[in-house]
Amino acid sequence: MDTMKSFKGYGKVDEIEQQAFQKKTRKRITIIIISSIILVAVIIAAVAGILIHKHNTESSSSPNSLPNTELTPATSLKAVCESTQYPNSCFSSISSLPDSNTTDPEQLFKLSLKVAIDELSKLSLTRFSEKATEPRVKKAIGVCDNVLADSLDRLNDSMSTIVDGGKMLSPAKIRDVETWLSAALTDHDTCLDAVGEVNSTAARGVIPEIERIMRNSTEFASNSLAIVSKVIRLLSNFEVSNHHRRLLGEFPEWLGTAERRLLATVVNETVPDAVVAKDGSGQYKTIGEALKLVKKKSLQRFVVYVKKGVYVENIDLDKNTWNVMIYGDGMTETVVSGSRNYIDGTPTFETATFAVKGKGFIAKDIQFLNTAGASKHQAVAMRSGSDQSVFYRCSFVGYQDTLYAHSNRQFYRDCDITGTIDFIFGNAAAVFQNCKIMPRQPMSNQFNTITAQGKKDPNQNSGIVIQKSTFTTLPGDNLIAPTYLGRPWKDFSTTIIMKSEIGSFLKPVGWISWVANVEPPSSILYAEYQNTGPGADVAGRVKWAGYKPALGDEDAIKFTVDSFIQGPEWLPSASVQFDSTI
Repeated sequence: MDTMKSFKGYGKVDEIEQQAFQKKTRKRITIIIISSIILVAVIIAAVAGILIHKHNTESSSSPNSLPNTELTPATSLKAVCESTQYPNSCFSSISSLPDSNTTDPEQLFKLSLKVAIDELSKLSLTRFSEKATEPRVKKAIGVCDNVLADSLDRLNDSMSTIVDGGKMLSPAKIRDVETWLSAALTDHDTCLDAVGEVNSTAARGVIPEIERIMRNSTEFASNSLAIVSKVIRLLSNFEVSNHHRRLLGEFPEWLGTAERRLLATVVNETVPDAVVAKDGSGQYKTIGEALKLVKKKSLQRFVVYVKKGVYVENIDLDKNTWNVMIYGDGMTETVVSGSRNYIDGTPTFETATFAVKGKGFIAKDIQFLNTAGASKHQAVAMRSGSDQSVFYRCSFVGYQDTLYAHSNRQFYRDCDITGTIDFIFGNAAAVFQNCKIMPRQPMSNQFNTITAQGKKDPNQNSGIVIQKSTFTTLPGDNLIAPTYLGRPWKDFSTTIIMKSEIGSFLKPVGWISWVANVEPPSSILYAEYQNTGPGADVAGRVKWAGYKPALGDEDAIKFTVDSFIQGPEWLPSASVQFDSTI
């Protein structure tokens, strides 16, 4: 039966708790949306005032200059903080610092980051772990420790970029900082999600306390993200529109010349740093052994060739493992296989067969598989938090939660993704091009949701974009379960399906709410653009305020490889083609 009842017991959070939370926050979200139009005008006026002040100050030595516009440190800080979700905490936290006696918004942004870093540095959840009697709760707190450490690193990376970036951040650096701060906030959410999914009395009892002690660090990180995306970006004099680039390019240029060659070349032309083979014909018999050779924070590409075979092992590349490329003999020939799952006691975040956080990860011609099966609920095949990562001709196979595009910028080309519930999920800025999306038959009491996007802060630059891909059933699978393009996981969830072919298996309504009979907030952005196929008819689609059945050209451009993940800055300009515009 096509009801949300079938989702009980295996969702990412408890349904009742989520429904109560949505009711509590709906009024706040409505106020935010209504005030956003006014806020934009206020920000523009404030920034304009700051620029006029700077101009008048710089030209005050001229006998014909205009009088200086009166702008005190307090009014400047107030103007900057008006761009944030939490203006009161922004103003009070920054004004208490000795260096806040400035009208320079860039200096104020740096101070906002300092506040966020200092607050997160002193945050500790040790007492919760020590008091936890349930193993699941203890493991969830362990996930919190893990991701909050990542969040602190992302804040520090942002600060380092500002310090090294000179007086005015370039547009590229601004986008980097926006991405890293978005990821930092995602890490905060991941902690709460990990505890929330335990769905026990003990977990429910500890969640409010964890939220309380995390509140300041979350608000301060959100404030920094708002300031860089709404104020610093407006102050940049070097913004260049990418909307008129060539129609066909190559992988976005973040990879460089060497990476272009690696993606374009055939296997026997590549000289890897390590060869893995189950039959002993390589240097190593396991992928894990080969990856021990990678130097931490290496700026040099480390290439691992994995010969055909099934490798039963779990891989976790930490945040300090940079620039790794792993390639195999084809997405059906080289398989990395695992079976970790939620039912057997592992938090969703840690179920991944293959997980990667370090920047610049590349995978090519390989399959990532979780064999746990539908009855084991959450069971991730691949989890990526790698910034500027690329997956080319890869296959991701599982049931629930197959592909966890957790955070940062990611690009998928010519990939196959198979699963049941929320099988493409997370809060990365992820673009999928020319991929094959294949829902499969779940358990008898379940139905399929292809995506579950997790954007929670309006200033995060994240979302799922599926472009020029094919939505079809898994070959040989008798799919009869109701199937939907996705469901909004968080208050600002963003998912765009563009110029893709959608099969007849899709329910005409297209999408479904996270909670039964509760329309998602109007702050979400769910949209379709010029899709084809028997499932592409939008006449019977949901009537949500946040859903657009026919996105306009100018809005669609915002979700291209060029605009959404700034592909031409980090994917190569030769070898494998990609569509850089709509």
